[in-house]
Amino acid sequence: MADEALSAGAVARRLGVAVTTLRTWHQRYGLGPSEHVPGHHRRYTPADLARLETMRRLTANGVAPAEAARWAVQAPDTGPPGAGVGAGKRSARDGGGATIPVGRSGPAARGLARSAMRLDSNAINEVIDRAIRTDGVVTTWDTLLRPVLAGIGERHVATAALIEVEHLVSRCVSEAFAAVVRAHAPDGPPRLLLSCADEEQHSLPLEALGAALAEAGIAHRLLGARVPVRALLEAVNRTGPAAVVLWSQTRSTADPAQLTALLTGPQRPLLVFAAGPGWRAGSLPAGVVRPVDLAEALSLAAAVRDSLDQSAAG
Repeated sequence: MADEALSAGAVARRLGVAVTTLRTWHQRYGLGPSEHVPGHHRRYTPADLARLETMRRLTANGVAPAEAARWAVQAPDTGPPGAGVGAGKRSARDGGGATIPVGRSGPAARGLARSAMRLDSNAINEVIDRAIRTDGVVTTWDTLLRPVLAGIGERHVATAALIEVEHLVSRCVSEAFAAVVRAHAPDGPPRLLLSCADEEQHSLPLEALGAALAEAGIAHRLLGARVPVRALLEAVNRTGPAAVVLWSQTRSTADPAQLTALLTGPQRPLLVFAAGPGWRAGSLPAGVVRPVDLAEALSLAAAVRDSLDQSAAG
C-alpha cells in the first residue's frame, strides 16, 4: 500500500487542483490522506484519491463543496446518480458533453444547466419563472437563458449531442415567455409586428422580445419562425404596424431584400428593425435600424409607442 500512496503534490497534479485546495478539503471536509508512514508526511491512498476525484468532479459541475464532500465520503466510487467515475474521467479528458458550460454566469445559470442535463422540466420551469418574477424578462434572458442556451449549443457543436436537452429547454423557455404575454396582455392595438426572416428557425430571441414588450405594456403580434417575404408583407398590409422587427440568427437567412421589401411596400412601417447576429451592418438598406441587444430593441419599441401616444394626444 505504501508504494501506491501519493504525496499531496502528486495528487494535486493528477486532479489538476492546487495543493492549497487539497489542504482546504482536508481541513473543512475531512478529505485528507489516510496512509501514515512513520517519520514521513501522510500520503494519499487509492481510496483517498477516488474520493478526491469525486469531489473535484462534482465541484467542477457546480455542486456546492459541502454537498460534494458528503457524496465523496459516502459514495467515493460513484457519486450522485449520473455522475460516475467513468463519466467524470470522460468529461475531464474530452469534454464528453457531461456538463453545460455557462462561463462566469451565476448560481442560477449553473443550476439551470444541471436541471437541463437531468431533463428535469419541473426544475427548469421553476428556475426560469423565479428569475422572471425577480429580475424581469430582459435580465433573465441576458444573464440566465442566453448563457445556458449558448452552452448547450457549444456542447452540441463539440459532441453532436444534447439535441434532446436543447429541445426541452427551448420548449420550457417558450412556455415561460408565453405565460408572461398572457399575464400582461397589454391593452390597445398591437403597434409592433415581430417576425423571423424567411427560413429562420431560431425564434426564441424574438419570443424574448415579445415577452419583454408585454411586460412593458407594449402590445405586439408575433408571427414566429420561417415567415416568407410574401406572407410578411401580407401581414403588414392587414395589420398596419408602426414598426416591424425582422429577426435573423444566421447569415444564410439575412437577405437584405426582405428589408427592402418592407421599406418599399404599400404599407411601409414607420420603423424597420433588423435584429439578430445574422445581419451585417454594411448590407442594410438605408432607413433600417439595427438594435444591438434585447434591451435596446425594447427601448426603441418604447420610443415608438411614446411617439404614437403623443401624436394621438395632440
